Amino acid sequence: MNSLRTQQPIPVRTLFLVGFMGCGKTTVGKLLAQRMAWKFVDLDLLMEEAEGKTIAEIFARAGEAAFRRREQELLRRILQETPQPGGRVVALGGGTFAQPANLELLQRAQAITIWLECPVEQLLMRCALMLNRPLFRDEASFRKLYEERLPYYQQATFTVHSGPGDPSEVVQQVLSLPVLQGAACLAGSEPQRCTPPSTAP
Repeated sequence: MNSLRTQQPIPVRTLFLVGFMGCGKTTVGKLLAQRMAWKFVDLDLLMEEAEGKTIAEIFARAGEAAFRRREQELLRRILQETPQPGGRVVALGGGTFAQPANLELLQRAQAITIWLECPVEQLLMRCALMLNRPLFRDEASFRKLYEERLPYYQQATFTVHSGPGDPSEVVQQVLSLPVLQGAACLAGSEPQRCTPPSTAP
């Protein structure tokens, strides 16, 4: 277990949303950025704009290895930039956080990462209706990929639940996190879970 280290509060200027395909990073990210009056950045969209191709086309023509190299370049650029004015909500690609080198980059930068945790069954239902998911081939491979990436997602700074329901409820969970309430997020601290509000009377 990592020990807490005394240090000055880290100014929160960028929030990174991580999670598996279909967990709602783009939808939640846009709503969150709007609520905070911050800029919204979608890493996949940056990739498509930079390459002039869709994510599916990049995978098909260049392969995943080339895609991941370019993805890391864009992530480095985001981490090196100072958001002006205000801050940014950045939605990472489903596999971005599951690349060890990217995880290390984010941890070294003391980035605030938020995992949008969603049951795999719900993810399957959502992604089955989408045609632009290059790594979604069948249910078996989908579940296998989810299990492979799960240990990486679990290393996010915070976890919020993003299951069935209104995305605005997920946004409210994020806004309730201590790091956005004036509390310092300490580098080296254990990941923290945000429990959804109780619906009990």
